[in-house]
Amino acid sequence: MSLLVVGLSHRTAPVGVLERAALTGEVPTRLLHDAAATATVAEAALLNTCNRIELYADVDKFHAGVAELSLLLAHHSGVDLEELTSHLYVHYEDRAVHHLFSVACGLDSMVVGEGQILGQLRDALAKAQEEHTAGRGLNELFQQALRVGKRAHSETGIDKAGQSLVTFGLEQVAAGAGEIAGKRALVVGAGSMSSLAAATLVRSGVTDLLIANRTAARAERLVEILGPDVARTLDLAKVPEALADVDLVISCTGAAGVVVKAEDVAVAVALRPAGRGPLALLDLAMPRDVDHAVHELDGALLVDLESLSHAHAATPGAGDVDQVTRIVADEVTAFGAAQRAARIAPTVVALRSMASDVVAAELGRLESRLPDLDERSRAEISQTVRRVVDKLLHAPTVRVKQLAAEPGGASYAEALRELFDLDPAAVHAVSGTPVGGAPQPSAGGTR
Repeated sequence: MSLLVVGLSHRTAPVGVLERAALTGEVPTRLLHDAAATATVAEAALLNTCNRIELYADVDKFHAGVAELSLLLAHHSGVDLEELTSHLYVHYEDRAVHHLFSVACGLDSMVVGEGQILGQLRDALAKAQEEHTAGRGLNELFQQALRVGKRAHSETGIDKAGQSLVTFGLEQVAAGAGEIAGKRALVVGAGSMSSLAAATLVRSGVTDLLIANRTAARAERLVEILGPDVARTLDLAKVPEALADVDLVISCTGAAGVVVKAEDVAVAVALRPAGRGPLALLDLAMPRDVDHAVHELDGALLVDLESLSHAHAATPGAGDVDQVTRIVADEVTAFGAAQRAARIAPTVVALRSMASDVVAAELGRLESRLPDLDERSRAEISQTVRRVVDKLLHAPTVRVKQLAAEPGGASYAEALRELFDLDPAAVHAVSGTPVGGAPQPSAGGTR
């Protein structure tokens, strides 16, 4: 497997670019299928969150793979390729694995250490499996990334180093508009992020919560989970007029356009009684749900992904980050060694199969030359010959497995095939790949 990652995130692109590049509706599915259908790609998966878009692919050509995946990202996001390219990052082979493991541990998140990314990775793998674009390679990789992420959270205090985007956002709201407990709140949306936001509000002491969603049934299910004594549904069309009756709005719908307009917020602010405090809005959507112009309104406090990014950049780093970084490095080394060792296995199996065939042929010739050989002698000769062959093959096969686990170890498998004149078709028959389907040599990672 030759892993290639092409993507952009809050680390490489401003919020404005991320907003224009956001993939919504059926676009992610189409992008996934188009990526898997390209000539250089064997498998593909898409990690699509509010602050990152990453294509993971098993490719047979590095440069062609980068060009094709970059073009597909530009086409499906609607951002011009020349502009998008300046914000893209590219990782290959071990560096790509390192990036994914870092993402899984929350090291690459806007809020370092947040655990929600594990659910997003799980969803990305499930989607690729459902659409039949992920095979054994990406499945093993993503499953291992999930295990690494869980290990980081269980063995370190990275959870304390950062919180979920929702928790961090609510901290920023509280800093500007006062404590969350006792506020009347409105959550727009009923997806995973909105559900997390609603549950967090209830835990924070909100006792009057409205849930508005395009699909009423999803809002009703969320109300059932939270409890009708705390939450109730609201028709999405009535959100503008409800703004005047709440203290806090959290929105994360995945809609293509603005959901909460500046003029509606202005009207709501004007209707608020004096001394009630600002109307706080937490926008966790990408593209944004709340009109950016709300930032300019007196009596309103808007916290969005852009302001969250600036706020988190000013927070001190956590000591546990170094420990997680070491975990990631160790896991990348172990995963790479296991992958390289797995690549030698078909060659070793083919070699032993060839040796077994040679032994069988020679024993057959012996039987035709000595037809009167008694059964006991025949069995002793057979056992001796097989034992000699096993001993001769033991050292080279054990050593080549050890060497193959090191970087550049694929060359030892090639040497073994050349020395024993193994049939390439026999090797590929064991691995399940067509002749000529071996991955290209690693080109490292690049930006």
